[in-house]
Amino acid sequence: MDIFKDLLKFTVVDVIDVILVALLLYYVYRLIKGTVAINIFIGIIIIYVAWQVTSFLNMELLSGIFGGFMKVGIIALIVIFQPEIRKFLLMVGSSNIGSKGHILKSFKFLKTEVSNTTDVDAIVTACSKMSMSKTGAIIVFERNNNLDFLSESGDEMNIKVTQPIIESIFFKNSPLHDGAIIVSNNIVKATRVILPVNNEKNIPQRFGLRHRAAIGVTEKTDALALVVSEETGHMSYFKDGEFVVFEDAAELSDMIKKDLS
Repeated sequence: MDIFKDLLKFTVVDVIDVILVALLLYYVYRLIKGTVAINIFIGIIIIYVAWQVTSFLNMELLSGIFGGFMKVGIIALIVIFQPEIRKFLLMVGSSNIGSKGHILKSFKFLKTEVSNTTDVDAIVTACSKMSMSKTGAIIVFERNNNLDFLSESGDEMNIKVTQPIIESIFFKNSPLHDGAIIVSNNIVKATRVILPVNNEKNIPQRFGLRHRAAIGVTEKTDALALVVSEETGHMSYFKDGEFVVFEDAAELSDMIKKDLS
């Protein structure tokens, strides 16, 4: 009975502690949802619950086994979740505390919903036309992660997204066509942006630096990337560092809208 009485003695600090842990677990779930890591994460939760239950029931042998796994396995977990940990730390580090005088903006990485009204149809239509003329392009869609640290490598812009604007930026004789553009909430935030290039993954030789840059930025952040090949005119869509297959421009547009919502 004394144990149950102790459990009922909840303080304000205990309530805050539970809420923060719940938010942390929820956000971790959102971060790895749709990846192989989600199954590993669920397995860890099950083992942890089993450890706590066996410890509570004084099942010393099982509790010792589960406890030893949780203590020793932390090193293996860091290796397994290395991409997700890096992405989470990047979210925190790129939150830009105090930037532009908006304190709440520094906690953008804690948002569970992203308000995004980007005119995806205009961008996809522009990319389709550039595909026909084999005009190279790379467009990065900002989501939860603040990409200001990447925008600083290019030219800061504040232009509303329209089909003619996208085409004019990547026009071969335009001074802005080199590098990537970053789009957020229907605004072109920056042009001529230099992106991190992934040289670790083996991709077909027909894909060049734009595709490796798209892999790099979507692997290190939660951004999305759309690439038009200058050699073949083929459009490629990237998410979580991987190519995403689509049938046509209409399906591509729907997929981007869903990923941005």
